[in-house]
Amino acid sequence: MKKALLIINLGTPDSPSYFSVFKYLRQFLMDGRVININPILRFLLVNLIICPTRSFSSSKIYKQVWDDESGSPLLHNTKKLSEKLETKLQDVDVYYAMRYQNPSIESVIDEILDNNPDEIIILPLFPHYAAATTGSVYEEISRIISKKWVVPNIKFINQFYDNEKFIDAWVEKTAKFQLDSYDKIIFSYHGVPNSHVDNVYNDSVCSDHDCEIGITEKNKYCYKATTYENTKILASRLNISPDDYIVTYQSRLTNKWLNPFTDEVLENLAKEGNKKILVFSPAFTADCLETIIEIGDEYKELFLETGGEVLDYVESLNYSDSWADAIIDIIK
Repeated sequence: MKKALLIINLGTPDSPSYFSVFKYLRQFLMDGRVININPILRFLLVNLIICPTRSFSSSKIYKQVWDDESGSPLLHNTKKLSEKLETKLQDVDVYYAMRYQNPSIESVIDEILDNNPDEIIILPLFPHYAAATTGSVYEEISRIISKKWVVPNIKFINQFYDNEKFIDAWVEKTAKFQLDSYDKIIFSYHGVPNSHVDNVYNDSVCSDHDCEIGITEKNKYCYKATTYENTKILASRLNISPDDYIVTYQSRLTNKWLNPFTDEVLENLAKEGNKKILVFSPAFTADCLETIIEIGDEYKELFLETGGEVLDYVESLNYSDSWADAIIDIIK
């Protein structure tokens, strides 16, 4: 059977210029699954307040990490991962796309369908299901495919945080760190609004389900529950005691997002006398602004200014062989 694999990441501007960043942010933030408020209010908020102001600062940050040949780190890492998968999967055609901007999902789907496959496997590169990431990709795929006259068999993978080889790939990344030399280990996940996790439940809210304790039939698609479970699995493999780590969330837009917030936790840890911290970011399979700049520069500076001495972070899986092997295991 002729198969195609499409891996999808969040997205990146086409260049670090103000207008490219503005265009990217506008498409991203106008997604109703990202900012789930009244459409008119969202339009005004995004186009008149957030994008005009935030595009300046974001453009400066993108310029710090931009490569003239390969573009943004997220684009580079995703492209290299697809190339590695192509060499390992002899019987599958491998493609990559971005949910926002380029290469667009629609253009890549058209390219895939031109080759007339029997089956398309869709893998969003987000380990934990969230409406704003995996859910948004599914909605976009559905929109595109619904317009096609011929639709092949499609398999959609919605989360894989507990896949054994995915965990193996993270364990491999820690080999150069002496874990017991750190005062505390932080597992920092990308934040989402509290309303997003509350919407998972039909008759209650997230706080009613003890999502920090374990996965149940009701919370198995709750982002908070799966991030805590991911942490417990990884910590167990690395022999990290629950007393030695903290689950946190970064990149918030408001204080009505999942907490505790990574920056506040790091600041408090420094004030309490903790000198050496290691940060994991298991929600990010490819290094990007959130790992390279937010953790590696901004949070590090905050920690050092507040009294800390060392803040290290574990690089993302990027396009390592073990990550490619994990994807092969996931899709099979």
